[in-house]
Formats: sequence, structure tokens, C-alpha cells
Amino acid sequence: MNEIILELTEISPREFFGQQNEHIDLLKKYFPKLKIVARGNKIKVFGDEELLEEFERRFDMLTQHFIKYNKLDENSIERVLTSSEDDELKSSKNSGETLVHGVSGRLIKAQTANQRRLVDASKKNDMVFAIGPAGTGKTYTGVALAVKALKEKQVKKIILTRPAVEAGENLGFLPGDLKEKLDPYMQPLYDALRDMIPAEKLVHYIENGTIQIAPMAFMRGRTLDNAFVILDEAQNTTHAQMKMFLTRMGRNARFLITGDPGQIDLPRRTISGLKEALLILQNVPGIEVIYLDDKDVIRHKLVKKVIEAYKTIEHHN
Repeated sequence: MNEIILELTEISPREFFGQQNEHIDLLKKYFPKLKIVARGNKIKVFGDEELLEEFERRFDMLTQHFIKYNKLDENSIERVLTSSEDDELKSSKNSGETLVHGVSGRLIKAQTANQRRLVDASKKNDMVFAIGPAGTGKTYTGVALAVKALKEKQVKKIILTRPAVEAGENLGFLPGDLKEKLDPYMQPLYDALRDMIPAEKLVHYIENGTIQIAPMAFMRGRTLDNAFVILDEAQNTTHAQMKMFLTRMGRNARFLITGDPGQIDLPRRTISGLKEALLILQNVPGIEVIYLDDKDVIRHKLVKKVIEAYKTIEHHN
């Protein structure tokens, strides 16, 4: 039986190994044929030579991840251990890039291979579709890209919009004018902005129109120049809404369309504008589609398990 000893330098073993060595327990789960013992800042591993080589490679990827993001959790360990190494290597070359210096010193970066692909796609294309389930960071990464473009003066304004499916029919009972009625529906967009722009500055931007958050109907008849425009929850657009939106694109505009074709809230027999657009536009130069998946879920580890559980019943129906 072969043995390797790996040593942690410049990294706190307690943080890297997790509380009560819970991260080591995860490694054991992924490498059941190896004997893994952690003591102090060293980790001893016994087993087959090939497996030991694979373990050492993955361990190195984990330490690189820790050095870059200064944290390790169950999600990131699973991502590193299950990703194809090409993915991690290709994307990690540019992954250190901070998109935005957020509120209270927070560094906002793309955290997964697909999120980094989204960042790259946005650099090369003026129109990008980001497709994937809830919690994969589509909107959050998109808002970070928009804030970055605004701060670097690549655009003069940010426009964030969602098709207000509920707004048409079911918001009537809420108090207040339309803005107040729509605010709860736009909340995820506000939440992302609040992480990235100090409160007073954000209020100023919204008041002077530098950042506009509006329902989709607001787009009709406008040409959007010098703007980074995000259409969120695009699976709930109709054919007419999607066509109207995509043809608003003006000079020096960048469009990001996010959505989850698995979560359509449209009336029955209404075709999703997003699904249709993905078919029609798949070979158009200058438009790129990035698919995110369960591996990109940054929320609570249970979200991933919930997505998987629902997948199984959805496949049976």
C-alpha cells in the first residue's frame, strides 16, 4: 500500500479541514478506497497509486480554491471534486478577477466554472443568454457585470426588467402605486444591487435614472442606447414580449437575458418567448448561450438536493 503526506502551508488547517474535520469526511466520501488521516497541518493518505495521484490533484485544486476565495464549504468542495479538471483549469486562469468591490469590502467574483464562462461570454458578445435553475447565480453574476460596466464607464445606465406575470393579474390586492406593487417582484434585483453599491449611491442612481428597475411593458417604444440591460426570469415572456425586448437594442448596448425554462409561470398553451428565442437565435453570430446547472448552486446545500429531488418527479410526469 502506498502513502502520501500532504502539508498545508499558509492555510489555516482548522478552516480548511472544517469544523470537526467535516471537510475531511467529505473527501473520504469521494475517495472511499483511500484511508485519509488529518493531523495538525498534515494529511496522510494511504491507498492505490493511481487513486493517490487523483487525490493529490484534487487536493491541490481545493487548496487553490481556498487561497483564491479564502473559504471552503460543502458546495465548493463538491464542485471541485466532481468537475472535469479541464473546466476548473480553463476557467481558473481568469477566475481571480474581481468583478466588483462590493459593500463593506466584499469582493464579488464569479465562483464556478459556468459563472466564469458567463463573464467571458459577456466580454465577447453584446447579447448573452444565461440559462439554468434557481440559485445558480445567473442574475447575481449578471448584475455584477452590469455594475462593473457602469463603474468602468462602458455604459451610462443599467436597466433591469422582469416580465411581471403576477403583476398583471394578482398584485391588485397590494397597497400602493405601481412602483410599490412591483417592488416585491423586483426584490432579487434590488438585493444584488445592495451588495454591490453603497445604499446612498444606489438611491441616487435610481433617482437620477442611472439605474432603472422596471416591468417589461416599460420597454415598449424605447430604444436602449449606452445601457447594460438585464431581462430576468425571461422564461415568463411571451413571443411578442421577447421579440419586442430583443429589438429594443440600441447603440453600445449590452443585453443579458436570464431564465429557467423549467419554471414557466405562463398560462397553458402560451409558448415561452425564452424557449422560442433559444431555438431561433442559436446560430446567430454575436449571441452566446451559457448553460448553468446544479453544480453552480451557491445557495444552501439543501437547494441542490431540492433541485435533484424535483428533477426525478418531473422526468416521470
